[in-house]
Amino acid sequence: MSTDPTGPADVRPRRGEPLPANLWDDAERLPREEVRDLQLRRLRRTLRHAYDNVELYREKFDRAGVTPDDCRTPEDLARFPFTTKADLRETYPFGMFAVPLSEVRRIHASSGTTGRPTVVGYTERDLSTWADLVARSLRAAGGRPGHKVHISYGYGLFTGGLGAHYGAERAGCTVIPASGGMTARQVQIIQDFRPEIIMVTPSYMLTLLDEFEKQGVDPRSTSLEVGMFGAEPWTEEMRHEIEERMDLHAVDIYGLSEVMGPGVAQECVDTKDGLHVWEDHFLPEIVDPFTDDVLADGESGELVFTSLTKEALPVIRYRTRDLTRLLPGTARAGFRRIEKITGRCDDMIILRGVNVFPTQIEEVVLRTPGVAPHFQIDLSRRGRMDHMTVRVEARPDAAPEQRESAAGAIAQGVKDGVGISVEVAVVDPETLERSLGKLRRVRDRRGA
Repeated sequence: MSTDPTGPADVRPRRGEPLPANLWDDAERLPREEVRDLQLRRLRRTLRHAYDNVELYREKFDRAGVTPDDCRTPEDLARFPFTTKADLRETYPFGMFAVPLSEVRRIHASSGTTGRPTVVGYTERDLSTWADLVARSLRAAGGRPGHKVHISYGYGLFTGGLGAHYGAERAGCTVIPASGGMTARQVQIIQDFRPEIIMVTPSYMLTLLDEFEKQGVDPRSTSLEVGMFGAEPWTEEMRHEIEERMDLHAVDIYGLSEVMGPGVAQECVDTKDGLHVWEDHFLPEIVDPFTDDVLADGESGELVFTSLTKEALPVIRYRTRDLTRLLPGTARAGFRRIEKITGRCDDMIILRGVNVFPTQIEEVVLRTPGVAPHFQIDLSRRGRMDHMTVRVEARPDAAPEQRESAAGAIAQGVKDGVGISVEVAVVDPETLERSLGKLRRVRDRRGA
């Protein structure tokens, strides 16, 4: 795949200017029918690679009564079994690798906070493909050769930092490997080094914004033009909050370790209408999370991915647990889009018979004056009933009466919009639990 851009490296786009077509790589120009043909060829090869080299896949295919030769159209993929995170944990550490360990050039892993970590590996070609796709994502977000990219994703076994790092270098950008933490220092670095792009989780971006204001620096005065936010669900309300406070374009980047890492799909800065899946490397499906039936494009359900070019760790119908829907391509017509992730199957809270997602609470919090966009949901039992308390940080300048008004507004907003009654506690600034990246949104004490 060609990734070398043409044109002078010192050209800077105006904020929000669409990516010139001469900076697209060859695959981005493919019409939809050619993308489908390419997918089928690569899908058949991947199914054979997985079946021949991974014992778990061979057993799963045999139990389902299918072989790689049974896949004659992309729709035939529905006959093949799913892969889950449990499969990777049961084969820990290297049982899902489809190449000898001597051919693996890098290993990443999840945190393993809820069980054994999931381990993923990359061949030299896998790493090159990954860098190409993150570079493609950066260009779609408005990045250009010579831009400085401030990376606040964590480095280490987490795929975010190094995935973004090598992709930015492949795109011809200058990398500032800030990683997570040392928030005050990061604010200083952004002021001194003047990056055009930041790659970070949206919740940590809010922490950085608070730190700018705490230091008396107007966040809108910085050099940042584009923020590429991923690794956790976030809402349109959060996009508006960040764009208004920071005066930049906030776009979504999607990925997960088991499928590759960041760069599986990307929102284009000129449309901001969902994430284009790089379908020359990943085949997406939407399934009903309860019946497992494949749903038509446009219907909401669980996102499932099959890798098409991975060597070390091919994944067949991997259940992401993310909820979204597939839509036609726009800025990249050959590639379908996924809507912004609205939540995860395993993040859904059932409270007194009502399905609730943290993003629904976030929408109410973000439109309420006097409170910061930092909140936490506390679940408990009172007698025989489930109870939800929403704890929200006040803004530093909020008066006591404004805090009281905000608590009432949030409680009413949740009642009207979600259909449940909740208790709301507006707490002092900077008192809720923080992390270096993702914010822990839910504390479930109902089993205590």
